[in-house]
Amino acid sequence: MNHSNVIHGFAIGPHQLENGLILAPMAGITDRPFRHLCRQLGAGLAVAEMVTSDTSLWHTQKSQRRLPHADDSLPVSVQIAGSDPAQMAHAAQANVALGAQIIDINMGCPAKKVLKKAAGSALLREPKLVKNILQAVVSAVDVPVTLKIRTGWSKEQRNGLDIANIAQDAGIKALAVHGRTRACGFKGEVEYDTIANIKQTIEIPVIANGDINNVEDAAHVLAYTLADGLMLGRGAQGNPWLFQQVHHYLVHQKPLAKPSHEVIWHVLQQHLQGLYALYGEVMGPRIARKHVGWYLKQEPAHRKAFNQLQDSHQQIQFLNHYFAHLIQQAA
Repeated sequence: MNHSNVIHGFAIGPHQLENGLILAPMAGITDRPFRHLCRQLGAGLAVAEMVTSDTSLWHTQKSQRRLPHADDSLPVSVQIAGSDPAQMAHAAQANVALGAQIIDINMGCPAKKVLKKAAGSALLREPKLVKNILQAVVSAVDVPVTLKIRTGWSKEQRNGLDIANIAQDAGIKALAVHGRTRACGFKGEVEYDTIANIKQTIEIPVIANGDINNVEDAAHVLAYTLADGLMLGRGAQGNPWLFQQVHHYLVHQKPLAKPSHEVIWHVLQQHLQGLYALYGEVMGPRIARKHVGWYLKQEPAHRKAFNQLQDSHQQIQFLNHYFAHLIQQAA
């Protein structure tokens, strides 16, 4: 079985990835501090959270924070969503002007907010529109364009393979496939047969996505689909070490030791400082609650106590005390 693309990476246009383990773009989660951390801890690529293709909305503070910036790890990949080919092409150009080196198109998001505008996975119902959007975006920019889809619109309409062929013909350079249909949302079993079929049919790199939460999942999905890459999303929340762990497991066929309390605290501090710097004194601590909640998911009482804290100093003090206690216990 050939794991080499996942271990050694593959190229997206002129960009050779260090490995084929990719952080999925997750709205409100994969901001710059988190992307930075995941890259540092072994991700070959971290895709920036989705921005709307309506550039007139970009002046909002929320969008401003999401747009690519020079201090991002390279290559900078930015995801756009929308359903109007001309608008999508314009959004792609605007992102490239801001430093994006790869444009990723979202046709995989099941969120209601996105679907109301017939973007995300709703587009899978309209192969002709998909083709028009992909062609418009690919011809609008000089950087590689990638695509994220689901296996289809519903279980009765798994047209992932048709969409994959349309994507390859349109000049898409890599395709990520989430193993559920639009109708499934994030629930129910992930289905990897469609991903395996797509991998056998098209030439461009295929990245498998969906419920890869640990090293065993990664090895299983890889063996089953023979994908070139794996896209990890929710499994990396509160566990940015997942990339290192999966890479080590695929290379050595045995698990990497879990990070020590010292290492976890060191990384979490870096994560928090990044959040405070990006979002400021009011929003920073609020957004930190969500991330710290994942790091402490086995500790409901501590999580609850942390959520009561109002500012960054209290948060750091609380966690300092918490980890000092764990480190002492372990010693």
